[in-house]
Amino acid sequence: MLVTERLILRQWQQRDLMPFAAMNADAEVMRHFPAPLNVEQSNALAGRLCQLIARDGWGFWAVETRSHAEFIGFVGLRETMPDMPFGSCTEVGWRLARSHWGKGYATEAAEGALRFGFEKLALEEIVSFTALSNQPSQAVMRRLGMRRNLREDFDHPAVPEGHALRRHCLYRLSYDMWREQRA
Repeated sequence: MLVTERLILRQWQQRDLMPFAAMNADAEVMRHFPAPLNVEQSNALAGRLCQLIARDGWGFWAVETRSHAEFIGFVGLRETMPDMPFGSCTEVGWRLARSHWGKGYATEAAEGALRFGFEKLALEEIVSFTALSNQPSQAVMRRLGMRRNLREDFDHPAVPEGHALRRHCLYRLSYDMWREQRA
């Protein structure tokens, strides 16, 4: 579990499933993903995320507000798929319910996840990536101090060829860059 000024990043609970499914069915939330998820797909995803945290002690944590203990989405770290063009590494990622956009929650929670990754896991680098069209997430990546190299844009292997969201951009943050920004 991680605690930030306004948020708690924690293991998944049964009570998260309904709001998570509603979030994953929201076409606007899922606009930068190939398709919204139905309840079964959403529950299966939550189950996988929960298992990874149980196994590793970290992952894409469920996020709730400290003030109301309200589930708002997920934020955290995970190992990327081995078939990614940039190789296997650790990714910081997030997905929040639309009613919680624009409040700085993604940045705040991701900063906590980065701190965990660099201080507790001793990672040398953390990446993030998204579809080229996802300007809001790219803005979060920039606020986190991550840097994009246009030469590293790539076709996501899990997105079908010809799909409008196949092309992705990659942002990187090294431990040294993160440490310098915090000084």
